[in-house]
Amino acid sequence: MFDVFMTRLHELTVVLYAFSVLLYFFDFIHHNRKANRIAFWLLAVVWILQTVFLVFYMMKTGKFPVLTIFEGLYFYAWILITLSIVINHLLRVDFIVFFTNILGFTVMAIHTFAPMQNGSHIMAKQLVSELLLIHITMAILSYAAFTLSFVFSTLYLLQYDLLKKKKWGKRLVRLADLEKLEKLSYILAVIGVPMLLLSLILGLQWAFLKVPGMPWYDMKVIGSFLVLSAYSIYLYLRIGKNLSGRQLAIWNTASFLIVIINFFLFGKLSSFHLWYA
Repeated sequence: MFDVFMTRLHELTVVLYAFSVLLYFFDFIHHNRKANRIAFWLLAVVWILQTVFLVFYMMKTGKFPVLTIFEGLYFYAWILITLSIVINHLLRVDFIVFFTNILGFTVMAIHTFAPMQNGSHIMAKQLVSELLLIHITMAILSYAAFTLSFVFSTLYLLQYDLLKKKKWGKRLVRLADLEKLEKLSYILAVIGVPMLLLSLILGLQWAFLKVPGMPWYDMKVIGSFLVLSAYSIYLYLRIGKNLSGRQLAIWNTASFLIVIINFFLFGKLSSFHLWYA
């Protein structure tokens, strides 16, 4: 019963941690203070849950959790979150907090879903299976965000073309204005990028556990990183280069073509992504 409780505590912690990282990314990109505050409080809840686990673990084992690599990983993740909270509260260096928590989430995922740390082989298999489920779900959600972003960019290009050709009519009225279409497309890309990044982190962890001889040149892996790169460049062009308008919409639609190719073609060519086949 205790092992089941600890397992569920881990899973809840990872889910909340993922939401915290997503919100920190949104603040990092969009300078949204509300998202930053919610991310901080989620991070605080994660820290509390981790601390509860450490206390229970020390009470059960009678030792400090640093004697094995997996105990050390958990304690390392706890230290990273503690430092993140202290930095966020005292120094207000938000970007450092964001990048630190990407690393912290990676370490936390490795620890939580590593079967060697669990006494029960059945429980270990269940955790790895749930890891795969979370990975696939987050990947599909990110693809859904990219799809909607593509739709808004397509509508932007259509609206732009109608305005340029001065084709006034009901079709023009029913489309939203260019600024709104561009903003919605951008926001959905902001949601999709960190979600895909977290999905890839969890997916690589699953592959490390279940496919030891996995070729890192697998087409699905390469394709997923191409998608992440394409949309990361999109965000860089939007934020770093202040690019907007038709050029940015074209880049977004081109990026979505990579999503389609990765999902339908590269999934067929992959040696282990059989659930997409």
